[in-house]
This record gives sequence, structure tokens and C-alpha cells, in this order.
Amino acid sequence: MRTLEAFALSLFLVFLVKWVNSDSNSLPSRDQFLSCMSTHSDSSFINPKSFIHKPDSRLYTNFSQSLSQNYRFLTLNFTSQKPILIVTPRTDSEIQRSLLCSRKLGVQVRTKSGGHDYEGLSYLSLHSPFIILDLVNIRSIEINLADETAWVGAGATIGELYYNIAKSSKIHGFPAGTCPSVGVGGHFSGGGFGAMMRKHGLAADNVVDARFVDANGRIYNSRREMGEDLFWAIRGGGAASFGVVVSWKVKLVRVPEKVTCFRRNLPWTQNMTKIVHRWQQIAAELEDNLFIRVIVSNSGGSVQATFQANYLGGIDKLIPLMNQKFPELGLRFQDCTEMTWIDSIMYFNWKKGQPLETLLDREQRYNDLYFKAKSDFVKNPIPEIGLEGIWKRFHEVESPIMIMEPLGGKMYEIGESETPFPHRRGNLYNIQYMVKWRVKEIGEMEKHVRWMRLLYRYMRVYVSGSPRGAYLNYRDLDLGMNKGINTSFEDARLWGFRYFGSNFKRLAMVKGKIDPTNFFRNEQSVPPLMV
Repeated sequence: MRTLEAFALSLFLVFLVKWVNSDSNSLPSRDQFLSCMSTHSDSSFINPKSFIHKPDSRLYTNFSQSLSQNYRFLTLNFTSQKPILIVTPRTDSEIQRSLLCSRKLGVQVRTKSGGHDYEGLSYLSLHSPFIILDLVNIRSIEINLADETAWVGAGATIGELYYNIAKSSKIHGFPAGTCPSVGVGGHFSGGGFGAMMRKHGLAADNVVDARFVDANGRIYNSRREMGEDLFWAIRGGGAASFGVVVSWKVKLVRVPEKVTCFRRNLPWTQNMTKIVHRWQQIAAELEDNLFIRVIVSNSGGSVQATFQANYLGGIDKLIPLMNQKFPELGLRFQDCTEMTWIDSIMYFNWKKGQPLETLLDREQRYNDLYFKAKSDFVKNPIPEIGLEGIWKRFHEVESPIMIMEPLGGKMYEIGESETPFPHRRGNLYNIQYMVKWRVKEIGEMEKHVRWMRLLYRYMRVYVSGSPRGAYLNYRDLDLGMNKGINTSFEDARLWGFRYFGSNFKRLAMVKGKIDPTNFFRNEQSVPPLMV
């Protein structure tokens, strides 16, 4: 394992050295890009200087300061890896021209919605020069209660969507994630877990239309214009591999006027292992109105499991259900709180009682923590001895977290090939592993990343296999990286089948049609497959 880690790091260094040693005079300059943008101007086009940001701009400076949070910056000097420009378009036309000029000048594009990509692929690149297409200004939200839909700009956050829904209706919601500052662009296009997925499926399962720009600058104003194959691909296959989604049309879902939430903490000494083991057996089989996830953590040197739940109904129905299906947890009336759906979002985000405007804060992060994450899918309950082995490992580092979220319900009703997200029936729950640290030192980074990789290796006998499943929105470059513009389908299978299963081939075929030259690419983008 250590040999594999060293090889991956050496490969990463080789890519960087090649770029740093390349002839800088042959690289497109910022002025060339600005000149190209101005040349393509028309009467409706705003002065490009108003939305193109150079390194001396305030926006670029703020961006540079925030980059250091990504653990990859602890291993190398990434000064030369910063974008030559940051582009913040406001219109389709500005996106179109940014892509055309990038392609003309040989500039790579990284598309950023909320900036939460776990490996930083929405704002980092091993290959340069590159620009960041930051969609922060493409975030209008239009709620249509008549047909129970919403058009959402790709630069909006989940929190902004939730806020706008709540201000428009008390009986509507949307089944997306629990972190409000996550951008809808990446969240929707990677799948989108959430506390209502057992009732309504993933966020991507509830996307009904989209607007899209391809590598040639062509604008597709609807699902009908882009065709069903491309529309299928961007709903769970990672839209950044195919082009730029400008906006999404989503189907709102009905929510009851009151939902019930509870949180129960169990220390390791209080039958925690047996109760977590029982949870594995029943969580995916409970009625689809009930979502109970388990968060295992090390708090002050003590390992504990937190059972956090969202029930689409009142306490009067939840307590009898829990007594019948999961009496081991010992849930009591006083453990539960009834609230509105929008308040449940605040509850799950550990912000109970704060004003709804908190959902509009785009800068929520991990409090300057560095982190490394991985994911798994579990098909059979992990035996108690296996769980005990996990808890023991949680004493080896300061801030490990393991989040287990149940599937079942609607997740089982949707076929594994209906969207690119294949992890449906047959999977009990998903695991997200995360380890955090504060000290900005190479030694600390190596210690925590090594711990994560060893835990992942320990888990291999307890999780899915052939291939071992992974979730795109918990991106993990340890699974494999592309070799650049000429990466083949066979090369990318190493990581592609982990995320997408047999859907990966169809994704590559769609890529071959919409972007045959592989203009939109990154270290884990879908390569084109020509047939």
C-alpha cells in the first residue's frame, strides 16, 4: 500500500514538473484571452473586464486564500497551478464566448458551482494554462407552484434553493443534501443524497429539464434539444465531463406541514455495536417516510454513534413505528421534535434555531480544516466484530467521521441504468469516511491520509466488490486518474466502474458524441468512446 501511495505521489509530481518546466512563452496570456473575448463581443455583450478577474483583483485574491484548505496543496507548491483568470459570467452568451476563446487558445476550463469538489477538480488542474468558469452569478431561482417545478441556475446553492422554496410554499420541498453551501451544479450532476431520498430518490432523479452549452459554444435550451442520451448523462454522470449546465429544472415534492426529527447519541460503552448492527438490518426496509442515518465519530477521545433521523409525519406515528421496528434504540417522546420541513434542513445542518437566512451563506466550509474522504456501499450487514475493528481504529486519529446513510424505498424502485448512478437495489447503505486535521504540515497530512487509506483497506471485505462501489460526489483520486487528453476508455475503467458500474460505457459513448475532442476533461472526467 505504501508503495502504491509513493507511486501515485511521484506520478503527480511528474505531471507538475512537466508543466512548470514547459516554455511559458508558448502559453496563452491573460491579455490574449481578454483580446479574444473583446473580439467576439456584440452589442448585447458586457465589457469582458467586468466579469474576467486577473490575479490582482479582489475576487482572485480571496479565491487564492481559500485554496489552501484543500489537502493537495500541502504536498506541493501550487503557486504555478493557479488559474490564469477567473471568469464569472452572467449570461449564456458570456459562457459561450468564454468556452470558444478557451478552445481557440488551448486553455483548459474548470467549471465551479459551489467549490465543494472533494479533490478540488472544479478549481485545480495538473495541466495548464486553465481558467475557472465560476457560475456564482448564474444563480437565479424561479419557483412555479402551478406545475410544482423550479428553474435553478447552476451557480445557486442547495441552501438558496431551499430558502426560495420555503418562502414560496409551506407544503413543498426538494430532496437534496444537508449542506446548504453546496452548489447545485455539482450536487445534481453527481446524484445528490439527501434526507428524503428514501421517499423521493436522489436530487438527480427529480431533474426534469436543463439548459446546456457544449464545447462548440452551442446552447441547448431544453432536454428536447440536447436529446435523451445527453440529458441522461448529466443527471448523475458528472456534467463537467460533457459541457456546462446553465440551469436545471427540478420537480418539487410535497412535504407534510410538520415533520419529526430526532438525534440520539450512544457511546461505545452503551451497546453501541449491537444497536448499529441492528440498524444495518432494518434501516433500508423501514417505511420510506423515515430516514435514519448513523454518524460515528471520535469526540474527545471517546467513540460514539449519533442516530439522526427525519420522519415525514408527526411524533404520534413515529414513536409506535420505532417501538415496533427499532426498539433497540430506545427512542422516547422527549427525544423528538416536530418542525416544518425547512426547519428540518436547519436541524440536520446543526443550525437549529438560527434564522433561515443562514441558508444563504455560501461560505460555509469546514472551519479551516483539511480533510480526506472516501466512500463505500454496503450490501450485507457488517458483523459486530467488523464494526468493533472500525471503532478501535477511530482512536488512532483526532477527528475521524463515518456517515452511514440508508437506501431502500424510492432508491430501490429506480433501476440501476435509469440514471448514471447505479447503486440502487441490493445496497443497504452508503458510507462516507472523512478524516480532518488542522495543522498545516506535510507530516500531519501524511499521517491522516495514510490512516484513511488503511481504514479503506480494512473495509474491503465488508463492502461491495467487483467493482467496489464509490459515490462520485465523494470524489476520490486514489481510485485512479486520467492520463490527459488521450486517456482511453480502458484506462479510465479503473475508476469509472467504481462510480458508475456498467453505465460507464454509455457515458463514454455520450461523451464521444458531444465532446469527441475531449475538451472538457479533468483527472477523473469521462473519456470519449467512439463507436
